[in-house]
Amino acid sequence: MKKANLKNLISNIVIILLIICIIYSSFNILIWFKENKKTKDLQNKITENVQIKETEDNENTEIIEPNNDIQDDDPYWSYIKQNLINVDFNELKNINNDVEGWIQVNGTNVNYPFVQTTNNDFYLDHSIDKEKNSAGWLFLDYRNNMENLDKNTIIYAHNRKDKSMFGSLKNTLTKNWLNNTDNFIIKLSTPYENTLWQIFSIYHIPTTNDYIRTNFSSNTDFLEFANMLIGRSVHNFNTSVSENDYILTLSTCHGKTEKLVIHAKLIKKETR
Repeated sequence: MKKANLKNLISNIVIILLIICIIYSSFNILIWFKENKKTKDLQNKITENVQIKETEDNENTEIIEPNNDIQDDDPYWSYIKQNLINVDFNELKNINNDVEGWIQVNGTNVNYPFVQTTNNDFYLDHSIDKEKNSAGWLFLDYRNNMENLDKNTIIYAHNRKDKSMFGSLKNTLTKNWLNNTDNFIIKLSTPYENTLWQIFSIYHIPTTNDYIRTNFSSNTDFLEFANMLIGRSVHNFNTSVSENDYILTLSTCHGKTEKLVIHAKLIKKETR
């Protein structure tokens, strides 16, 4: 009888624990769907109310001339002919004055405003409306300044399973994405200027902070940094980086212990 009672007790405890786990998991799933819906509603509101226009080259457009010879058939020549995007930030600033710009990444779902505050923690679990949300939002490194670019400008976001935020950046690791050179472009618009960036490195790596430097002690230091990024790339973009270049870095999670990172260099800009 004692053995039977003990078995029943253990069975009851196991059942209770399973029920608790099911309730807890169901609660978390419910919260995830609720936050996901709110994020999508915010995205739709922004898309409906914010004007994004393409702009042709004009007297305010500056082509960043490469220091090295580029072959006539290099995609660079078609990249610099692409139109920039120009975003009306009035409505975005009404939503959140922390908005610092807008980013588009070809071949992905990334087409969002990004924000910046005094740290790199707040927007990990707050949305663009500053409400608590595990989806977070795209945010600029607190050390960067979009009005006066650092040598390395960094934007972070979560890798969401529904492919929102930076969730679709995983596309950049696929053959289909890499085989289409039209994808190797990132467009930014800020209240100060509109810019075009050419991707030169994509990789995933165990979590490290060696790629999120924003300033460098010398040109040699910067070139060593750039060459390290090029050497890590899973794809050879045949694109060099000179001491005069500026880098844009996109960073997100890749699994539980790695980061997915994209680097691009500035090739065209337009003062607003």
